[in-house]
Amino acid sequence: MSEHILFLTGKLAEQSLNNVLEDMQPTEFTYRVHQIGINVAALMSTDLVARRLNDTFSADRIVLPGHCRGNIDALAKQLDVPVERGPKELKDLPQYFGQEATRPDLSHYNVQIFAEIVDAPDLSVENIVKWAEHYRHEGADVIDLGCLPLTPFPHLAEAIQALKEAGFTVSVDSLDTDNLIRGAHAGADYLLSLTEETLAVADEVDSTPVLIPTQSGDLDSLYRAIDAMANRGQRFIADPVLDPIHAGFTDSIVRYHSLRQRYPEIEIMMGTGNLTELTHADTAGNTALLMGIISELHIGHILTTEVSPHCRTVVRESDLARRIMFAARAQNTPPRLINDGLMALHERKPFPYRLDEIKATAAAIKDLNYRIQVTDEGMHIYNRAGFHTDRDPLALYPHLSVEDDGGHAFYLGMELARAHIAWQLGKLYTQDEELKWGFAVEEPPEDLEKFAEEGATLKDKRQKMRTKVKTRRQQS
Repeated sequence: MSEHILFLTGKLAEQSLNNVLEDMQPTEFTYRVHQIGINVAALMSTDLVARRLNDTFSADRIVLPGHCRGNIDALAKQLDVPVERGPKELKDLPQYFGQEATRPDLSHYNVQIFAEIVDAPDLSVENIVKWAEHYRHEGADVIDLGCLPLTPFPHLAEAIQALKEAGFTVSVDSLDTDNLIRGAHAGADYLLSLTEETLAVADEVDSTPVLIPTQSGDLDSLYRAIDAMANRGQRFIADPVLDPIHAGFTDSIVRYHSLRQRYPEIEIMMGTGNLTELTHADTAGNTALLMGIISELHIGHILTTEVSPHCRTVVRESDLARRIMFAARAQNTPPRLINDGLMALHERKPFPYRLDEIKATAAAIKDLNYRIQVTDEGMHIYNRAGFHTDRDPLALYPHLSVEDDGGHAFYLGMELARAHIAWQLGKLYTQDEELKWGFAVEEPPEDLEKFAEEGATLKDKRQKMRTKVKTRRQQS
């Protein structure tokens, strides 16, 4: 028999609480929502509950709003029912009941990421290894050494050996068969790329070749190369080649589908750079869409590049996208409500509180500390002295009375800037917390221990600043 929980709340939050619980669709408990006769749930106290709650509705447990003040042990004893405080924010209720732990496991994937170092001949062996470490940190499985046309690569073998000694899986990317053979003899695991005209290279080496059409769009030549390798019993990966938009992009997607239909079991690769590099749009959406196609067609390998500055997180987002798509396919659902990491700019539910709820809370405030919240209408800043709303943070400054308090002005300016960005983009804003940017937040790839220490120091400094500002606000 499942547990029955009584949730206590105020009038303004009653519908929101019901909505959150309905979205949760709990199976481990039944519930009843009861508003206790107070407008703002955050102003509830255990003494008020003790006076007003005449029926516990056969509850096995009572959950109070997270801001509820008072002695919950004494209340539980009086009601003869276990009582606890829930989360301070309604949006956190699913996590409070452990739904975070039941979300799909993102530790699994079945797509291998090749990350190309596109200018490898122009880099030293030391720098090639550094780039490889960076890409591995971002999620790459294979380091692809991109050779340049008509550019000598005298240290190719040395670079491959250094990478192999560092534990990397390596591919060589060149249309020059001499480079491919040298790379294979040096220990490269994969060769990109061979056509039906250069298949003889595969007879000389043990590396796994990636096969491409002889001419762009020529599937028949790719089919002949595939059949030849299959007859030899040698491993290979086939790539029909993804073309840029307005250069055959749609036709190239059809080619991947045709290839999979003709050869249900072979390994396939898709190079994503012709879309991400040659489309000036944020790459996360393109990457997610391509990874969805890859998932449907059971493509096992992708080749990624990070040449253009706007593509600098492609490896990282590809890693997350492959995990999301694996989880979605495993549970036979669209890739939604699995992970929000690819939603760097927007939020699924950016504004958890309505303006009337915020105004009701503001009316009960008895101190001078400023609270900042965001709704569709704009930014709202309030304390006991007043309530102000605007979509321009500069328009709020004359109402704040902080001309003689630089620290307080700095703090409010920083918070209102965050709130303004959140309102503009439709992101969740919580005072004293940084905005969440998903995968797009940069992380230094080197010296992570030092980065962690510096992050902790920065966190301590921020907390000290907030404490100092809060004290000065209270004194004022």
